[in-house]
Amino acid sequence: MGNQRRRSLIVLGFIVVLFAIVLAQVVNLQVFDRGRYVVYGAGQRTNTQILAADRGAILDRNGAELVISRPGRSIFVDPKLVTDASSESAKLAPVLGLDPLWVESRMNGKGRFAYLARRVTSDVADQVAALGLAGVSSLEESERFAPAGDSARSLLGSVDVDNVGISGLESQYGAALTGTPGSLSLERSPSGRTIAVGDHSLTPAQKGDDLKLTIDQSIQYEAERLLGDQVKATGAKGGVAIVSKPGTGEILAMANMVLDPETGLVRVSSNNSALTTQYEPGSVMKTVTISGAIEAGQVTPSTQFNLPPTLKIYDAEFGEAEGRGTVTWDTTQILTHSSNIGAIKIGQGLGKDALYATQKAFGLGVKTTLDFPNEASGSVLAPSKYSGTSLPSIAIGQGISVTPMQLLFAYNTIANQGVYVAPKLVDSTIDAQGVEHLTAAGDSHRAVSTATADKVNLMLRNVVNEGTGQHAAINGYSVAGKTGTARKPQPGGGYADKFGITRYQSTFVGFVPAQQPALSVYVMLDEPGGDYTGGATAAPVFSKLGSFALNRLGIAPAATDLALGGAPVSSVLGLPSSSMQATITDGDRVRALTAGSPAALASSVPTTIPPATTTTTSAARKTASVR
Repeated sequence: MGNQRRRSLIVLGFIVVLFAIVLAQVVNLQVFDRGRYVVYGAGQRTNTQILAADRGAILDRNGAELVISRPGRSIFVDPKLVTDASSESAKLAPVLGLDPLWVESRMNGKGRFAYLARRVTSDVADQVAALGLAGVSSLEESERFAPAGDSARSLLGSVDVDNVGISGLESQYGAALTGTPGSLSLERSPSGRTIAVGDHSLTPAQKGDDLKLTIDQSIQYEAERLLGDQVKATGAKGGVAIVSKPGTGEILAMANMVLDPETGLVRVSSNNSALTTQYEPGSVMKTVTISGAIEAGQVTPSTQFNLPPTLKIYDAEFGEAEGRGTVTWDTTQILTHSSNIGAIKIGQGLGKDALYATQKAFGLGVKTTLDFPNEASGSVLAPSKYSGTSLPSIAIGQGISVTPMQLLFAYNTIANQGVYVAPKLVDSTIDAQGVEHLTAAGDSHRAVSTATADKVNLMLRNVVNEGTGQHAAINGYSVAGKTGTARKPQPGGGYADKFGITRYQSTFVGFVPAQQPALSVYVMLDEPGGDYTGGATAAPVFSKLGSFALNRLGIAPAATDLALGGAPVSSVLGLPSSSMQATITDGDRVRALTAGSPAALASSVPTTIPPATTTTTSAARKTASVR
């Protein structure tokens, strides 16, 4: 009897302890942990959806849309709400054009969210909704769209499936374009349906900034059309064309065209060669060499040189593009007829240190301030690394590499009376409230004096009027520019391939109107056939593109263009620089620079450039038929 009573008490005690534990747990849940479990329960009932921000648009200088975000829909599934994956996937897969087994595997996933199809048409999204499948729904997801198609594609860039920039401006300005995501939280029933009177909260997404470029869409179109036509006509591998405003550095067009070897069709290139490719420029570099020599007082436009047909330096023999006998030409004729021997002699007189300093002052061998993805820096050989033939080679544009953009802005320096103005591609950003924020201008510096630039300007006009650049002429306007026909170096060294074939890159670069430069244009053809010279292949594109851009922007001929009536520049080369300075200007930016204090125009040309030692003469120049 006593044992039975003892067992009863033990059982009763156990029940009391167990009840106390349960009671304590209930109190803990209801009192102490109530907040945590309320939040947990709400989380089980609440579905939060991230609202992607619309990516900002990319606009041209006039507000034309180059790239925009347009509405799209993506199909997704919540596997926890799927009741019959096999049956539902069989119905859904044909609508989406997908494999039923793949769709079924997504429906059987362990998470709460899985994409089935990204950015489908509205018709497809409507068909999916009409099926009424449990757990299958759609969400808005914008997609990038270029109204102009492939135009400027290598400049504008692209995005991945998640709208993240992966190339071009889409990548470079990704942070500004992306915007800030929002969120939408809705209370749902156990079946997954939204509770109409349930709790909900909305944090709107904030659209990304718009990017307003300096590009003019019409000039961009025409640059691509004209360049593409010439690539096709000459059988070239591709080409580059750039249009800019020298005084402000604004880039109006940047065309990159390529011949598709598989289809034989010319198309817009996916590679922005204007900035990412460097090449040996050839004779267009003679302008920089001669500018340095004039700046140093080494030569004047009328300094005469005795030029043999060839020139042997160490183990290399240099000659002209076309054979000739011994001639006496002055500096202007050397540039006009693109004499290799003459430019080499001028480079030798200038010296390697001063030549290197001049190239750097003109912005060569260093990346521009555009900071474009994968931009090339070019390569300017330091004097300490020169071999015996480096100086003559580099003086004529071989053994040095530049990007098309660098070369154009070197010529802009002459157009700007010796002031280097950095390129500008993005004019402003426009935030979600519509407020426009202008981008800062790049650094500018003086490369050579106004007097030197004015003299070289006149000499470059003679190239077009009397020399190798005659096909670059634009009716009614004075044009200053230079041709270049550069051999392409081979990967293993030298310029000829294993079959002894040499290939060329042909260039024309210049500005117009020469007296009051408002536009500059660069054109390069990669491996053109037939008459492959820059004067025959690139110069005609310069003429047509320059004419279109002048008309598009309403730029009239300079007063001196009309006064000279097309007279050869050689007839006015005797004008002193002071008489030209009033007419050779380029935009408010350069006018402000040239009117500034000496401190604001501190020259970047090193003081190591040697003083003049060459005796000059004003003897009349001769002419010759040299391309």
